[in-house]
Order: sequence, then C-alpha cells, then structure tokens
Amino acid sequence: MSVRTGFGSLKNVLAEAAIKGVTEARARIFGQVLNPTGQRSPHKLLRKKLIGDKVAAWYPYDINKDDPLVMARKEQDCIDDTRRRLNKLEMLKRRGKGPPKKGQGKRAKKSNR
Repeated sequence: MSVRTGFGSLKNVLAEAAIKGVTEARARIFGQVLNPTGQRSPHKLLRKKLIGDKVAAWYPYDINKDDPLVMARKEQDCIDDTRRRLNKLEMLKRRGKGPPKKGQGKRAKKSNR
C-alpha cells in the first residue's frame, strides 16, 4: 500500500507542476498577471481605461472663460455692486444709522456696566 501511495503522491506532484507551468505560460502569452496566492492587487484598477476625456466631453464649452467682453461685464458688475454698497452705507451714515465706530458698539457698552 505504501508503494501505491508513493506513486499517487508523485503523480499529484507532477500534475500540479504541469498545471503550474501551463498557467504561467498562459499568463505570459496573454499578458495576464499571475496571482497564485490570491492576495488583493491593484492590477484590476490599473488595467481600466482612463475616463477623464469622456467626462470632460459631457460638459459644454464655456464661452465665459475666453470671451473678454463677458469677463469685462462681470468685472463691471462687481465694481457697480461695490459702488452701490458704499452709496447705501453713506446714506445710512448721514441718517445716523451706519455702523458704530470701533469700540463704540453694543458689546463695548455692556462691559462698562
């Protein structure tokens, strides 16, 4: 019986070696990554195609970035908003409703009590 077991184990060793050689050859031929231990590998993620160009193609071309007239209009609107805000503050100050001077607000008055 020990003889048969010896032949059986030798047969198994040879079969495993042949299978291992075949899988290595197949991996080399088809450009696959051999992972006999089955550990996690980033190869699957790195194999995927990059999708940056496809995602960028979904969004239309933005004319605001290149058109100088549009940019000038935005800057002018910003300046106009600032002017409006300053005019409003000036009107409030003339009526006595503007912001208090530094150190004269409610918080300063509370601490004097």
